[in-house]
Amino acid sequence: MQIELDVSLDPTLGCGQAHRWRKAGRVWSGVIGNEVICLTEGPGGFEAEGCSDREALLRYFRSGDDLSLIVKEVSAADPYIASLSSSCPGMRILKQEPWECLATYVLATNVNVKRIAKMIESVCDTFGRDLGERRAFPTPGQILDKQDEVPRCRLGYREERFIELAVNAEKGLIDLEAMEEADYTGCINDLMRINGVGPKVADCVALFGFGHLEAFPVDARISKCLNGMYGVSGNYKKMSAFGREKFGRYAGYAQEFLYHSSVITGR
Repeated sequence: MQIELDVSLDPTLGCGQAHRWRKAGRVWSGVIGNEVICLTEGPGGFEAEGCSDREALLRYFRSGDDLSLIVKEVSAADPYIASLSSSCPGMRILKQEPWECLATYVLATNVNVKRIAKMIESVCDTFGRDLGERRAFPTPGQILDKQDEVPRCRLGYREERFIELAVNAEKGLIDLEAMEEADYTGCINDLMRINGVGPKVADCVALFGFGHLEAFPVDARISKCLNGMYGVSGNYKKMSAFGREKFGRYAGYAQEFLYHSSVITGR
């Protein structure tokens, strides 16, 4: 399946948004829903093998985002972001499945990207539907059906909150559909009521799971960038608010340009 889209796969799939993508040579392989998909970038888009739903793939890559407009807006807000965006054309924010995104980021606290990916694969291998080469991300019910096997995943202190998350999602105490309909502030407030979800996790899920592009997650890398480039320091609320106010409705894209640059340069 050929997908025509303004996208660069390396920064989009390899920069910490989603944690189930692997690259071998020119091919990125990952799992979306119940399909193992292989993507190979080419002129004007990419070739997708293993995908039966073109529209789902386009939604995942937020094909409706006008990248030229987004880059223009965030670049106008700051010359440094303008330089970063020009050197990283085609990077897109992904629209991940909300449950998978929420569960992933509840596990992604105080740990590096490599360890996050290892935990997620362990969870999928233990509970997810067998897709042959890989396994799907499990539903809350699938996790609870084999709850006694959670310790095998080696989640550390995150184990209890992960089980609690699955229990509350299965009982309907976490309303992902309502969060999908809420505005940014409402979504953040709802997410913050969940055990294990602090401000940074809430912003990540709001951005990558619910599509609130104004979200501006701040981790150690972004905190260092804000301090070094803009002289901003302080608590999470202050730094995240700075990002949203400076870069506006597409602050999440500006954040990704900063994050990508930090990863590439090691600074």
